[in-house]
Amino acid sequence: MIISGKKIGFGLTGSFCTLEKSLIQMEKLAFLGADILPVISYIVSATDTRFGTAEYFKKRVETITGKKCITKIVDAEPIGPEIHLDLMVVLPCTGNTLAKLANGITDTPVTMAVKAQLRNDMPVLLGIATNDGLGANGKNIGLLQNIKNIYFVPYRQDDPRKKHNSVVCRMDMFIPSVEAVLEGKQIQPVIT
Repeated sequence: MIISGKKIGFGLTGSFCTLEKSLIQMEKLAFLGADILPVISYIVSATDTRFGTAEYFKKRVETITGKKCITKIVDAEPIGPEIHLDLMVVLPCTGNTLAKLANGITDTPVTMAVKAQLRNDMPVLLGIATNDGLGANGKNIGLLQNIKNIYFVPYRQDDPRKKHNSVVCRMDMFIPSVEAVLEGKQIQPVIT
């Protein structure tokens, strides 16, 4: 399988309602033989919510990957010059992280990991989970879709009747998206 033996960075950002689903995808990558480097945002590293504690998520990630989570910018920076990844994933990728990536802001371990990966002219896969993807963040999604080496897990509205602007990636398309990106392809359609 194309995933076996690949070095994959896996960034988690603060869409807390989708963290558990994201960890299931991380488990699938591990099962398929990926060597996963976990990177978590400050908010995931420090915030307890009704979806779980920060400690729970960190321990879960470390159990899945067998590695300590990167939780500081300074520890993510070597991804550029020293740690070479075949792919950097951000799942879930919040609207806040989308905006930062679209505007070149590097102020979290995850945004640093993405910047470092792009510095190496290597691919980044974003799995959107944001309540304003069809609102304020629509422009940022559009900008990112036109940046070399940035790919998207196909996404759709998650509750068009109650949350008109909310979009979330299709978790069932995550592994096929990873496989496609490792071959330099974007799965189509991006919006399902």
